[in-house]
Amino acid sequence: MPRLTDYRLLSFDVYGTLIDWETGTLNGFKPLMDVSGIHLTRTQILDAYYECERIQQIKTPQMRYADLVATIYPQMAARLGLPAPTLEQSAAFGNSVRNWPAFPDTVDALKRLKKHFKLVCLSNVDLDSFKGSLAGPLENFDFDLVITAEEVGSYKPDPRNFEYMLRECKQRFGIQRKEIIQTAQSQFNDHHAARSMGIRSSWIVRPGSIMGNLDEHVYDWKFNTLGEMADALETELRV
Repeated sequence: MPRLTDYRLLSFDVYGTLIDWETGTLNGFKPLMDVSGIHLTRTQILDAYYECERIQQIKTPQMRYADLVATIYPQMAARLGLPAPTLEQSAAFGNSVRNWPAFPDTVDALKRLKKHFKLVCLSNVDLDSFKGSLAGPLENFDFDLVITAEEVGSYKPDPRNFEYMLRECKQRFGIQRKEIIQTAQSQFNDHHAARSMGIRSSWIVRPGSIMGNLDEHVYDWKFNTLGEMADALETELRV
């Protein structure tokens, strides 16, 4: 097992790892269910969201994430047998991204990890949605660098997103691939892609999570929460 302290930079997935995108999705979908009177399970809703999102990201890789979320809202409704939402309801669903809650351990863990690492966001959202999350749930945390899918023009797991991150980290901080840990919940969006590019990864499991899972798990470290990763770092620093 490599030591966390041998590395200099954490590249974070944000929505799913720092932000609870599953709770955010469920909260955003609830008004449509309430109006229709049809109530679905958490798994049904999240499976529909994730499948529609994945297909739309491949189809329109340059679409802003908030617009993409609004676009898939009627697709989800059709897939789940619900009435078609209005344009206003779809727009509200897309705009809800900025209000999705952070996991309870996120901000404290980031503060602890920042004492040793440069912290970079490599997110699949658009800049405006991220700014909303930063000003709200993430409490204006001071990341060293933020990279969004809007900036790159593609969505993870596209290799271009990781290549962009590697270039920026080298140019801005003089930090190489071998000094970086991709830190994420999603096996699909992050861990398999990082492994294919020779980037070490830390799997933040977020027990009970549904979206982004694969049958094959690849990782170099595994923690249930980001707080546990911060604990492990502090243990290493004391030794």
